Amino acid sequence: MSTRLRALSLALLLGSGAVSAWSQAASAPPNREQVERRVTSTGSLIGQSSAAKQVESSGNVDAIATRDRAKALHARAQASLAEGDVAAANRFADAAARTMMEAVRLAAPDQVNERKERGDFETRLKSTRSLLEAQQRIATEKGSGARNAELTQRIEAMLVEAQKLATSGHLPEGRRLLDQAYGASRAAIGGMRSGDTLVRSLNFANKEEEYAYEIDRNDTHRMLVQVLLQDRRNASNDAMVEKALQASLALRRQAEEQAARREFDVGVRTLEESTRELVRAIRSAGVFIPG
Repeated sequence: MSTRLRALSLALLLGSGAVSAWSQAASAPPNREQVERRVTSTGSLIGQSSAAKQVESSGNVDAIATRDRAKALHARAQASLAEGDVAAANRFADAAARTMMEAVRLAAPDQVNERKERGDFETRLKSTRSLLEAQQRIATEKGSGARNAELTQRIEAMLVEAQKLATSGHLPEGRRLLDQAYGASRAAIGGMRSGDTLVRSLNFANKEEEYAYEIDRNDTHRMLVQVLLQDRRNASNDAMVEKALQASLALRRQAEEQAARREFDVGVRTLEESTRELVRAIRSAGVFIPG
């Protein structure tokens, strides 16, 4: 991490912490001594801190203009304090700090966004690993562990590749692959449990809600086709795969027409048939998937 990014990260951390503390304090009558310290520390943040220097040197017109607004708010906080209006000084100091932190974010939006995206990546990676563990457990319970092994290996390989992409500076590409792995595992679990009483009695509020659920399941399986079949189609299986994909697409369109007429009950059944065709396409390519 660069010196500039470390400075900005620290400023964001300290600044956001200060703003949070001040917001909590705002619910109680402000103490003059506390507000004086607050006004002083805000002045240091705006005028003398490493964050202030980074905003100034960033050349970002919006960031600098925002910092100028923070300065103006801080001046009003000082004036209010001099006039004995402690409550107003507290409000202006709070607003000045928040405005300054916005200037910091504007000065380095790429770094801030990257940090958030990396955090989101790690969260999704953890969720996907947990989902994969659940997939393996359910497969074992249903006696399909051996057939589920190839799918599990493919998902694990996708996770490894996603991490490699993320650590080599290709975070967006890594996140897309990670989302595919998550969807693949989710689809596998849905396939294995599709006949269970638990899933078939999800207590949908109405048929329209159940239709939305089946749309999501169908979309997930379509994504799974792209993930698993990209290198498995060949002359020996392509005709069967294509036939199943076309059948699924026709059924999907039919279901959407039924939903447009608010025939959600029959639309649900049509979507289930469409999803079964997607499962058939995957199996025709030689990849086992429950469902």
